[in-house]
Amino acid sequence: MPVVEIILDYFLQYIGSEYLKQLTYNLALWFQNLFERQIVKAFQVLFNKNNTFVIHRDNDFLVINKPPNILVNSNDLEKETVQTILERKFPDLRNSKLTHSFHFAHRLDYSTSGILCLPLNKSCCTKICKAFEKRIVEKYYIGILNGHFKGNNYFKEINFAIGEDSRKKESKAMCSTKSGEFCENPRESRTFVYFCQNGYYKKTIPVTKAILMPITGRRHQLRVHCCDINQPILGDFTYGNDYDKTMNRMCLHAARINVPDQLDLSTSDPFIGTSFDGLTIDIEKIYSEIQALKQLLLQ
Repeated sequence: MPVVEIILDYFLQYIGSEYLKQLTYNLALWFQNLFERQIVKAFQVLFNKNNTFVIHRDNDFLVINKPPNILVNSNDLEKETVQTILERKFPDLRNSKLTHSFHFAHRLDYSTSGILCLPLNKSCCTKICKAFEKRIVEKYYIGILNGHFKGNNYFKEINFAIGEDSRKKESKAMCSTKSGEFCENPRESRTFVYFCQNGYYKKTIPVTKAILMPITGRRHQLRVHCCDINQPILGDFTYGNDYDKTMNRMCLHAARINVPDQLDLSTSDPFIGTSFDGLTIDIEKIYSEIQALKQLLLQ
């Protein structure tokens, strides 16, 4: 038997495995993105080693690990989005009665990666939406912030109200009341920040690894609040420094979601390795410390 036929036969024999299905899917998506000249996005999808795309699936929820630099959904059906990926990967889960095929109970910014939770039926969607409204859903983000954290208060609350930035109407950028008169229609906004570790990005740029916990859910809340403390998120093209505009992603990752009595899921930390020198943390220990400190602040 020719070598090519042997290889093909072997491949078909194991194509039923989840690993090869995921690999085949990632390769197909990579070539599509490459064809669309979205080269950076293509390599990110192909080499997304931190977690598989699907984190959890049961009768009520589908939870995915969203890649960076992709929209959750769009009215332009020609755009590659989380919605179009899910439609191809899970055609059986599509709901033709919904405008965007799935119940998107919450969102992540285009630039943000990490956990995105999709209820698979109307009842579960109603429950999780109410949980978000009551602010009982706990969300934890890992962020790499520009500059080194200084001081002894490693856990703090940022509570500047956030509204539309009148200087940047076209880009729909936001700002906080710290910007004074430029902040239009500000709404209450609260973020807890746990400063974990100082280190360096690519051995030259001083950065801080932090866990960010939004209590409210305003547009660009974490990004704006990090700017308010003069430590914008590394790679944030909209709110960051000049260097950030040269990077291929923003260093903000939704690492954990806890919906009481329903879900408690997490991903690994994507910001480790040689590019993030000195920034390895014991994230489970930090989650426990944040819980204790948060209870004190909310009393």
